[in-house]
Amino acid sequence: PVLQTVAWTYVWIFRSIPMIVQLVFWFNLSALYERLGIGIPFGPVFWSVDSNSLIGTIGAAVIGLTLHQAAYAAEIVRGGVIAVDHGQSEAAAALGIPRLRQIRRIVLPQAMRAILPTAGNEIIGLLKGTSVVYVMAIGELFYQVQVIYGRNGRVIPLLLVATAWYVVLTSLLSAAQYYVERRYARGANRTPPPTPLQRARRFVRRLRAAAAQPDQPVIPLKPLGDSR
Repeated sequence: PVLQTVAWTYVWIFRSIPMIVQLVFWFNLSALYERLGIGIPFGPVFWSVDSNSLIGTIGAAVIGLTLHQAAYAAEIVRGGVIAVDHGQSEAAAALGIPRLRQIRRIVLPQAMRAILPTAGNEIIGLLKGTSVVYVMAIGELFYQVQVIYGRNGRVIPLLLVATAWYVVLTSLLSAAQYYVERRYARGANRTPPPTPLQRARRFVRRLRAAAAQPDQPVIPLKPLGDSR
């Protein structure tokens, strides 16, 4: 019950607070605590460090994005585990399989089929959501685009450049998601359809086989009524 309460509170808090508010909070943590240390509560401090030196700009961005996204990821994993029929665990327990092995070999492989599509969308959303850290003056893609078009005034072309980079990165993540989903779908689909790479190889082999065949001679047809 204690762990359930802590987990529910964490998910509730970090899903309720907007991402940009969390990023600004961690970025300005030194305004709330000038120094962070280890010691006895309301007693002596054994070790302390300046907040700005411990949590820099990149550290604040990583902490904010991680804590925000982990709350959504926890719900995705919980939904995938709940989607597995409880009878699977009962059957494994009846066979005497240990609890840890039940989770690792029976529950999780089936839950991954429900987790991966949504988790892939969250990862892609996080990739695009990193553009929010421009408020912290971090030199990521969107911030660099703003700096450049602030100098030359070419807003639309540079936004198109940023869009092209985001399309390339999301396409790579989508391809990786496709192959991971294909791997975890082996138990449900024993004969999965060929991948795009396999289809391309098959097409190339057909072209090579067609080019390697010798030309067949053309036999002219005899006219009707010609007995000779």
